[in-house]
Amino acid sequence: MSSEYAKQLGAKLRAIRTQQGLSLHGVEEKSQGRWKAVVVGSYERGDRAVTVQRLAELADFYGVPVQELLPGTTPAGAAEPPPKLVLDLERLTQLPADKGGPLQRYAATIQSQRGDYNGKVLSIRQDDLRTLAVIYDLSPSVLTEQLIGWGVLDADARRAVQAEES
Repeated sequence: MSSEYAKQLGAKLRAIRTQQGLSLHGVEEKSQGRWKAVVVGSYERGDRAVTVQRLAELADFYGVPVQELLPGTTPAGAAEPPPKLVLDLERLTQLPADKGGPLQRYAATIQSQRGDYNGKVLSIRQDDLRTLAVIYDLSPSVLTEQLIGWGVLDADARRAVQAEES
């Protein structure tokens, strides 16, 4: 595999991983050690060649078709990754408990799992938003609008939710 091709492949792998909100360590945790952070990182940097079999397994782990990982293929609408869903934790603490309570508890759980206690913002994944929508008994798009209205979620989050729903 040429060095340039390996770097392009690595960039695609990194883009998919970051779009899913995963760190290298997160990949290792989510895969229960099947994918070591150091190995995935070396694939992403183009320092290590990946076999077709391993690439197919990694695509399956990420839940994307293999062709999405190959250089030279640009999926429709993927030129710009959707914006991250970032909760304003400072604003969240100002909400009445009947509104923000479930979200505060959910955010605290994520912070505990990640060991992330900066207290200002917290990025969440689309799966988290879907889970919160079930908790609030709303659709993800309606919950997004509600969170934007409360000032807990940036208005750019609409694009991320619309991209997910289409």
